[in-house]
Amino acid sequence: MSSNGVDLELLGAFELSYAGCRISLPSGTQRLLALLALHTAGVYRGAAAERLWPDCSPSRASANLRTALCHARRTAPLPMVECVDHRLLLAPLVNVDLHGARWRAAQDATGDGLPPAHAEALSAMLGKELLPRWPDEWLVLERERWDQVRLHALESLAQRLRRDGEYLAALQTALTATEIDPIRETAHRILIEIHIAEGNTACAVKRYKEYQRLLRRELEVDPSPLMTRLVQDLTSV
Repeated sequence: MSSNGVDLELLGAFELSYAGCRISLPSGTQRLLALLALHTAGVYRGAAAERLWPDCSPSRASANLRTALCHARRTAPLPMVECVDHRLLLAPLVNVDLHGARWRAAQDATGDGLPPAHAEALSAMLGKELLPRWPDEWLVLERERWDQVRLHALESLAQRLRRDGEYLAALQTALTATEIDPIRETAHRILIEIHIAEGNTACAVKRYKEYQRLLRRELEVDPSPLMTRLVQDLTSV
């Protein structure tokens, strides 16, 4: 948490705070700040109004945007929104947890020698959804982007923890990835590799068969040959 700026949390739930104190905002202002946080290059005023209030007339949407900006100026102790060339931008003093999470995902998940406790904290952070329960249509693509970032980071982290012999941390990290996308094969394959590395043959085969049943039930397909080869030498599947 920053000591000289405003902290904006988008992962898990929306929260705005300053010097450790939570700041309450109306829904429209929350959504405006979230939109600007996700579009760091800024958003034109008309586009912002249209995205945030798609069911309103242009005049009503513009009025709602003015109200949201007014609440942002009145409520926060520091200016959070700037206007540059007709574009609205989140002020640099606003520290966004999503931005830090993306940076840590890129740096830590591929680094060497990450302590298990640090890995656990990173895995917990990557397990958080982007503004869950918000119904806004403009969030659909942003959630997909975040999901892809965290899936790849979790899988890379789990593989490195396995190579380092940190099997418990590796299992927990890979399981977090499977919760995000249960159909995606990569994390399930990593789980099998971890079980094999630990010498837990039965667990490896059990994981394979559970995933096989899931795919057949949901998609009527089988795991890839790459995944099947992992357990072929262990037993007949």
